[in-house]
Amino acid sequence: MRNISEREEELPDAVIGRLLKIANEDKSVVSLGAGEPNFSLPKPLLSHIKYITKNAEKLRLNHYSNPLGRLDLREAISKKLKKDNKIETDPENIIVSCGSQEALFVGLMCVADITEQVLVPNPSYLGYIPAIELVGASPVSVSLKEEENWEFNPDRIRENIDKKKTKAIIINTPANPTGTVLSKKILEEIADIAVENDLYIFSDEAYEKLIYDSKHISIGSLNGMQDYVLTLQTFSKSYAMCGFRLGYAAGPRKLIEAMEKSMHYVTLTAPVVSQLLGIKALSLPNQYIEKMRKEYDKRRKFIVKRLNELNLPTIEPHGAFYSFSNIKNFSNNSMKFASSLLKNGKVAVVPGTEFGIMGEGYVRCSYAADYDKIVEAMNRLEKFLKKYGK
Repeated sequence: MRNISEREEELPDAVIGRLLKIANEDKSVVSLGAGEPNFSLPKPLLSHIKYITKNAEKLRLNHYSNPLGRLDLREAISKKLKKDNKIETDPENIIVSCGSQEALFVGLMCVADITEQVLVPNPSYLGYIPAIELVGASPVSVSLKEEENWEFNPDRIRENIDKKKTKAIIINTPANPTGTVLSKKILEEIADIAVENDLYIFSDEAYEKLIYDSKHISIGSLNGMQDYVLTLQTFSKSYAMCGFRLGYAAGPRKLIEAMEKSMHYVTLTAPVVSQLLGIKALSLPNQYIEKMRKEYDKRRKFIVKRLNELNLPTIEPHGAFYSFSNIKNFSNNSMKFASSLLKNGKVAVVPGTEFGIMGEGYVRCSYAADYDKIVEAMNRLEKFLKKYGK
């Protein structure tokens, strides 16, 4: 009998997919599950799509680009990294990918072999652990705790390092699902640990532009980290370009060369039309991102206030567009709670266990939804909580 591989069968069946499917099909549901902007493309990008389409032949849209990505895009990214992230890097140290998830996956293929380990925060983005497992390596969770504001605890990182097996640490700032923005002090301690143990740091900075009451610092900008950090960024969140699948990574030349080689056997190259749109996006004034950020901030303040009023303790997120709420006053089973809320309250949220075992007892709400829908969702949640468990 022809079987599916054990590796594939052992992958977790992401509950978020099922919840969002139900939410999309049932129009009576208010969804706070989506992890993508609810804004349209900036108007200059819409106009540029028309230009690209009209000049498709001249722009050679039907041809592959350099596997590293178009040189003009990598040059624009290099300037962006220097200006916004204080990272000095050559275009040859940058690789363009189909979203930052692909860059993460290819990077892991190039760093970790079977039986080797990668440290990953828990709770964290649901794609990290499966990606590590798909390349045959072993994820090792570093617990994050609510009472520590979901910050990395450097001592806990050290406790989980195996001198022979640990090859990399994944960090995410601003973080999904907690909205935590790592402080410079914590980043410096993580950097020291990486140098002491000769480890790569995979720094996922997908939400770098969505910051509130804080400051984003790229760990790759710290002194001496050029040879240790793979900075992962994307156009999806900052420019509402999720569907165009465009991201990139910047890091040590040795690692980027290995990733270029592996990229030949994955997607070969990111879509040329998306790369051309990325060049235009990087030329836009900050007002387009700032408009989104201000609206997210308005929603953030409202939803955090309401959740806390509803006896769902929620630490104020300083980045991204998620709140991560403690539901233990009502339930210790986040899956059961989220399922009941969807069925009986007609509100879709994501159970914390989607983000790791340390997410049990929490739910994630996305405020990448219209303000009025968030208001309605909170009103429905209030009614649901009055009856839940009775």
